[in-house]
Amino acid sequence: MKNLQYTPNELARNLYHKKSGIIAVLVPTVEIPFFAELVHNIEAELYNEGFKIMLCNTDKAHNAELEYLDMLNRHIVDGVITGVHSLDVEEYKKIKKPIVAFDRYLGEDIPVVAVDHKEGGRLAAEILLKNGCKKIVHFRGSTAVESPYHERHFDLEYYKYAVKDLFDRLDEWEFDGIFGTDLVAIECMNEVIRRHKKVPKDVKCVAYDGTYITQIVEPSVTSIVQPTKELAKEAARLICELVNGKTYKNEKVTLG
Repeated sequence: MKNLQYTPNELARNLYHKKSGIIAVLVPTVEIPFFAELVHNIEAELYNEGFKIMLCNTDKAHNAELEYLDMLNRHIVDGVITGVHSLDVEEYKKIKKPIVAFDRYLGEDIPVVAVDHKEGGRLAAEILLKNGCKKIVHFRGSTAVESPYHERHFDLEYYKYAVKDLFDRLDEWEFDGIFGTDLVAIECMNEVIRRHKKVPKDVKCVAYDGTYITQIVEPSVTSIVQPTKELAKEAARLICELVNGKTYKNEKVTLG
């Protein structure tokens, strides 16, 4: 074996044991810093448990999530961790794989890992009010899906249009505070500056997610930080338990 530089066929070995050692991770896009950090931490946690990840970005096309799920259901992955919210719950019920969801209820058999976004919103409101804000703009998403994600902000692919549209439609300066995800808050801050106002003198901005980008802009952005390491750890724990045969009913892990 050494002389021939032979290496065992891991795929064939896994087929024999009916396991691939691969967990699929679905996110809208790793271009968003929150999802980049989350995927990084999930990969590290699963690696420690003997798994590799298959990364699936679903923002390429409107039906990408469905195509990925169909592929994953037909091909060899041991489980799915999903952080996307565009499909109906019924589509996930068709997947005969262990599934863990981020921030969305997908059925009683699929555990959910989430953050207490209401508490995050309360903390942001307290910061803005403490700093004298009276008229606050809050960017949030569609309520078309049942997701705690939408209790605090909106779909990020829409943020550039939404920020410009907001500022273009204002007849006068009508707000003094802004709350949105990191990229939204930073885009708003940039737009405020482009319109010859000052941050934080004229407008205070509070970001939600608290990824590294809030610290590399000037001025830096006050932020409510999501616990991405803890989210990843809980998701990895749950998917490993599901792969090993454990079942759950209406399991929800909510982090502070």
